[in-house]
Amino acid sequence: MKGIVLAGGLGSRLYPLTKVTNKHLLPVYNEPMIYYPIKTLVNAGIDEILIVTGGNNAGEFLRLLGNGKDFGLKHLNYTYQEGEGGIAAALSLAEFFADNGKIVVVLGDNIIEKNIRKAVETYQKQKEGARIMLKEVPDPQRFGVPVFEGDHIVRVEEKPAKPKSKYAVIGIYMYDERVFDFIKTLKPSQRGELEITDVNNFYIEEGKMEWDILDGWWTDAGTFESLQYAGNMVAKTGANNI
Repeated sequence: MKGIVLAGGLGSRLYPLTKVTNKHLLPVYNEPMIYYPIKTLVNAGIDEILIVTGGNNAGEFLRLLGNGKDFGLKHLNYTYQEGEGGIAAALSLAEFFADNGKIVVVLGDNIIEKNIRKAVETYQKQKEGARIMLKEVPDPQRFGVPVFEGDHIVRVEEKPAKPKSKYAVIGIYMYDERVFDFIKTLKPSQRGELEITDVNNFYIEEGKMEWDILDGWWTDAGTFESLQYAGNMVAKTGANNI
């Protein structure tokens, strides 16, 4: 199974820091942000990884990461996203890399305390469909929120004013080869982006979505507040612990 880190976008919520560098190259405690999602994949046993990046500083990823030797990898793949088109648009650039196989997708600003190895191993045994990771959060209205009927997710609502559960769909997704067909049917949202929530709802409507609760803490690092929180949590407990 292959892994994809989505590290494109312009990082406008972290301006002016992102005026001179890509958001995912900013430090989270003692390491660049991009290190954490790569380690999430490597710790799950994935050694074929594609970095989707963009903006004016994409070349800095190559300078920093090279072929991934610091992560025990023999090779890293890269591709470039022009502008901002949303998570699903960035993922669409990975179709050639996925090569009709299953993929694990991690957003470049997602940082976790522990690992996703068990969920990935479960997904490898899953015949088809998708798998998402959930985490209970105090502010679910900031995220995609799963709506449950019993143990089944019946839909995901994007940033709802009145969330129907306490869970967030965090930025770790597992998809089969059909994900790229779904993306091709999407229309831009009111934000002008192709939404990953719409992709997840395709799988849910087909009854082919499974889910796991993430163990340990999780945060994104896409705002000043969450970037500071992420650094504090890494300093306190570490991240990507086996």
